Formats: sequence, structure tokens, C-alpha cells
Amino acid sequence: MPERRRKWKFLALHILLFVPLLFGVFYLTLAPRQWQGVDEAVVEKIAREHGREARRPLLDPGEGDLLLFAFLCAGAVGGFTAGYSWRKLVSEKNRNHSHCGRH
Repeated sequence: MPERRRKWKFLALHILLFVPLLFGVFYLTLAPRQWQGVDEAVVEKIAREHGREARRPLLDPGEGDLLLFAFLCAGAVGGFTAGYSWRKLVSEKNRNHSHCGRH
């Protein structure tokens, strides 16, 4: 009997995982329109409601993923800097604590 119960749990787990996955794949591939970005869906809509129109940004990255690439590079540099600083802070912290109890 425990073997049969384990098989049902295994089947239920697969159903719970694969049904949402299949739904997501079919929904994304059969979507009738292209997804809107936050700018079009929220910001421009609220601006129109308050009587303002969209303007060109001061620093226009143009079409494509240039802005996304810039954020990726900034995140990589920031992550490296934070990681390096963290290592330095931890090593200095250990040195300072090793002398606290030896007076």
C-alpha cells in the first residue's frame, strides 16, 4: 500500500508542476498582442490622464537593448566593488576582534 501512495504523490506533484508550465507556455506563445512596457502601460497612461504628453528623454538610448546593457555593466561593476569591499571589511573586522579579548 505505501508504494501505491507514493506513486499517487509523484503523479500529483507532476500534475501540479506541469499544468501551470504548459499553461504559461501556451499563453505566451498564443498571446494576441505584444507585451507593453511599463512606460506605455502605466507612465504614459497616467500622464495623459493629467493632461501631459510624453516627451523624448534627455539621454535617449534609442531602440534596442542599449539601456539594458548599460544597467548590466553598472550592476557588474557595482557588484565587483561591493564584493571587494565586503572582503576587506570582513578581514579588518576579524583582525580587530582578535585583539579585543587580549589586554
